[in-house]
Amino acid sequence: MGTSTSKNPDSSSHGGEEREESLDHAGGQLYVSLKMENYRLKGELIPHVYGSVPLVGSWDCSKALSMERESTSMWELSFVVPPNHETLDFKFLLKPKYNNAPCIVEEGPNRLLTRGTLQGDARLALFRLNADEVLEYRVFIKADRVSPFDLAASWRAYQENFQPSTVRGIPDVSINAGPETGAESQNGSASLELDLEHYVVPAPTTSATSGLVYAANMTETPRSLTRSGVFSNRDGSFASANSCKEGSLSVERPAIIKEMEVIVPDPTKVYPNSGIVESKSVGTFSPLQKQEGQRGLFVDRGVGSPRLVKSASASAFATDLKLNSESKNAMPAAAGAVAAAAVADQMLGPKEDRHLAIVLVGLPARGKTFTAAKLTRYLRWLGHETKHFNVGKYRRLKHGANQSADFFRADNPEGMEARNEVAALAMDDMISWMQEGGQVGIFDATNSTRKRRNMLMKMAEGNCKIIFLETICNDERIIERNIRLKIQQSPDYAEEPDFEAGLQDFKTRLLNYEKVYEPVEEGSYIKMIDMVSGQGGQIQVNNISGYLPGRIVFFLVNTHLTPRPILLTRHGESRDNVRGRIGGDTALSDAGELYSRKLANFVEKRLKNERAASIWTSTLQRTILTASPIVGFPKIQWRALDEINAGVCDGMTYEEIKKNMPEEYESRKKDKLRYRYPRGESYLDVIQRLEPVIIELERQRAPVVVISHQAVLRALYSYFADRPLNEIPHIEVPLHTIIEIQMGVTGVQEKRYKLMD
Repeated sequence: MGTSTSKNPDSSSHGGEEREESLDHAGGQLYVSLKMENYRLKGELIPHVYGSVPLVGSWDCSKALSMERESTSMWELSFVVPPNHETLDFKFLLKPKYNNAPCIVEEGPNRLLTRGTLQGDARLALFRLNADEVLEYRVFIKADRVSPFDLAASWRAYQENFQPSTVRGIPDVSINAGPETGAESQNGSASLELDLEHYVVPAPTTSATSGLVYAANMTETPRSLTRSGVFSNRDGSFASANSCKEGSLSVERPAIIKEMEVIVPDPTKVYPNSGIVESKSVGTFSPLQKQEGQRGLFVDRGVGSPRLVKSASASAFATDLKLNSESKNAMPAAAGAVAAAAVADQMLGPKEDRHLAIVLVGLPARGKTFTAAKLTRYLRWLGHETKHFNVGKYRRLKHGANQSADFFRADNPEGMEARNEVAALAMDDMISWMQEGGQVGIFDATNSTRKRRNMLMKMAEGNCKIIFLETICNDERIIERNIRLKIQQSPDYAEEPDFEAGLQDFKTRLLNYEKVYEPVEEGSYIKMIDMVSGQGGQIQVNNISGYLPGRIVFFLVNTHLTPRPILLTRHGESRDNVRGRIGGDTALSDAGELYSRKLANFVEKRLKNERAASIWTSTLQRTILTASPIVGFPKIQWRALDEINAGVCDGMTYEEIKKNMPEEYESRKKDKLRYRYPRGESYLDVIQRLEPVIIELERQRAPVVVISHQAVLRALYSYFADRPLNEIPHIEVPLHTIIEIQMGVTGVQEKRYKLMD
C-alpha cells in the first residue's frame, strides 16, 4: 500500500483544542506538501494536481497545477491554505508533456484533506495507461500549521535573496585607480589613528605564534625518552601507545629510559649491488621494489587509507578488504579528492604504502626543520594524520644540549654511535606511531650519508614507504642568515653567552658535516635546489607517484621563505548579519559600510609601501562591497572564497532551523566539522575547495588581503595557526577585525586589529 503522512492534532486533548483555537485567532495557516514517487517514471507524463477551491477552483484538467521535480523519482507541490478554506478536495492526474493527448486521472475516489488530516485510507495513486498497464505512485501528504509571521519572514528573505546584485557589473579582476568623487567627505567618520598599534587587541590562545618558538621544539616529544609507550599530543598532553587491556584493567609497560638496548642495523648489508636497478625518471639508481604476493604491482602509489569492509551483498567483489579498529584510525579526516585518492591508493598499493615517511636530507642551516614544519602543517590541514619527528630533539634529551662541534665529527666513534642511536630511536618511534594509525611521518635530521639512509630504509622495510626530501642551498647570504638564526634560537646554544663563540662552533660543526656529505641518489627522492628564496630554483623528482606524494611535490614547488603579511578579515556587517540569517547575498548594513571605509584607510596605511599587494574577495556582494573603497591595488574575486553553502537552510536563522528541522539542528550540533547541510557543504568540503587558495598564498611573495566569510576564514586561519581539524568550526573570527599573519624565515606570527566594536 501507499504511504501518507499528515499532522493530526489530538481532538480529544483539551490542550490540543486550545492550541488550534489560538492558531485560528492568530491567523495561523495550513502549509501543505504533496509528493508523488515512482522509480519507473514515464518521461513524457508530468504529474499534476487539480480539484476544488483553493487548489484550482474547478475540476477542469486544463487548469491543473503542475508538480515540480524534486529528484529523479520524486515530484512535489506545496502551497499555503487560508483559514477559511481548510478542506481540500483533489485528485492527481498525469499530463502529456509534448502533445494534446488526453490527461490520465488517478483511479478511485477523490482525496479529502480536512484541517490537515487526510480522510479515509492512505493509498497509492493508480493511473491506467491502457487495458494492460497500470502506473503506480507512492503518495506523501504533509500538513503543518505555520504562523503568518514565519511566512512573512520567509517571503522577505526569499525576495531579498533574489534581488539583483549591486556588484553585477564589476569584473572578476579589477583595480580602482583613485578614490571616487566625494570619498574624502565620506571617509571623515572612518578615519583611523596614525599609529595602527592603537587598534591591536590580544590574540586568542589558539593564535599562530610558531615564529616565536624554535621549530624543533614544536615537534613530537620522544616517547622512548619520556615514558614508555607514550606519545605527546599537540596540546602537550600524553597519549598511551603501548598499553594493553586485560578485562577492565589497563596495563602499561614499565618505563625504560636510558637503559634500553638499541639495535642499529648494519648498513653494509643493505641493498647489495644485485638489488640495484636503473631508474627511468632521471637516470639515477634506486633499489628494486618488492612485489607483494601475486598482485604484480610495480608502482609506488603513495600513502593510502585503510581497506574497506567487504559488503555481504557484494560476493563478486573478490579483493579481501578488511577494516578493523586499528586501520580506521588511518582514514584521512577529509572529503572529496583526498578521501577518494587515499581509498584508491589503499586498494591498489602494497601494504607498506599505507604509511609514508618523508625523510629530510641536507646540511645544517638549509631550512630542513622549517620546511618539515610547513609540510606537517599542510598535510594535517588536508586531513592526514601527520607528525614531525626531530632527531635533534632526541639527541638533546638523550645526551644533553651542550655538545661541541667535536661531537659531530665523522672520526668520533662515540659521537657517531650516539647520533645513530637517537636516529634509530626516532625512526622506531615513528614506525610504532604509524602502526597505531598514523599516516605520514616527517623524519627531520641531516641524514647526510648513504650509510645512515640505508639504515633507515632497512628499518622501514615492510612498515612504510620512504621518500627522501633533500634541501640544497648555494646562496651564502641565506646560509649566513640561517646560521645566525640558529645561534639565536637553538637550545644547543642557549647556555652560550658569547654569540661569536657559538657562531664559530656551529660553523665548525657545519664543516664536519660537509666533509662526509653524500647527495641522495638512491630510492624515491625530491631534491629542492635553491628554492627557499621564491625566485626560481630547481626541483628534481625521482620515482615519485601517487596522489599524496604528488600533492607534496606541488606544495614544495610553491613554498618559499620570503617574509610578507597576509591580512584576513570578514566582510563588513551585512543585512543578514543584523537579522541573524545565514548565507544569502545581501548588501552591507550601515555599520558594514562604515567598516569598509575604515578598512580602506587601514590598508592604505599598513601597505603604503607595498605596491605589489593584492585584494582577494569572494564572489558574493558583501565582500566585494567591503573591498570597493580600497584603491590602488588589484582586486581578484575567488569562487573558492564564498561562504559555506548552507543548502536548503540558506536564508534561515538558527532558531528557524531548530524549530523546523530539529534533526538537522542536532546533527550539526554534534559534529560541526563533518556535518553537511542538506544540498550544501560541510567544513571538510570547504577545506577541499580552499586548497588552491592556500597554495597560492604560499606562492605569493607580496602581501595579500583576503576579505571573505566566517567559515572560510576559520579554515584558512587553522592552516596558519596549525589548529586541529575538530577545532575549526569553533575558531573565533569576529566581525570588523583584521587578523595579520606574518610569514617568514622564523615561522608564522599573528597580530589582530579591531577597527570597530
